[in-house]
Amino acid sequence: MRFSENPRNPYSDQKLADLLKAKDMEISRRTVAKYRDELGIAATTVRKRY
Repeated sequence: MRFSENPRNPYSDQKLADLLKAKDMEISRRTVAKYRDELGIAATTVRKRY
């Protein structure tokens, strides 16, 4: 499964959790943040490009 995000407006952890819930994958925002950190993916504010 792949979600493409706008570099000017990247998905927040909550938005990713909501998108996964829509695909029948119940996962909390905190779990999304945990795995994002483990994968070395920066937070939304850092990923945002102007």
